[in-house]
Amino acid sequence: MFSHVMVGSNDIARSKKFYDALFVAMGAKPGVEDARGRLAYTHNGGRFMVSKPIDGKPAIAANGGTIGFTMSDAQQAEAWHSAGVANGGRSIEDPPGVRQGASGRIYLAYLRDPDGNKLCALYRMPVA
Repeated sequence: MFSHVMVGSNDIARSKKFYDALFVAMGAKPGVEDARGRLAYTHNGGRFMVSKPIDGKPAIAANGGTIGFTMSDAQQAEAWHSAGVANGGRSIEDPPGVRQGASGRIYLAYLRDPDGNKLCALYRMPVA
């Protein structure tokens, strides 16, 4: 359904430090900056990008928006969350942990990136 997801940033170098740490914790490579100064991350067939807003106005976080990243297990979600907090992100909502979702148990961890975008690490736990 999606070709990519892009978020805005007011400081690309700060965002690179933050998102490089997140993606490495997920088993991906650090981002690559293109000729326009945008960061691109590719992992498991998906593409995530970070850019200064094209209209020249400040980047702001989407109110009510969340970008979720699939994790391979709860430990990867923990590493992702820890990497984010250690690199300028802010832990939000409940602490990382198991919750009951509509389709079963899930492990969730939430962060705000340095520009305020809401991110989620999600691992769907096997049915016992």
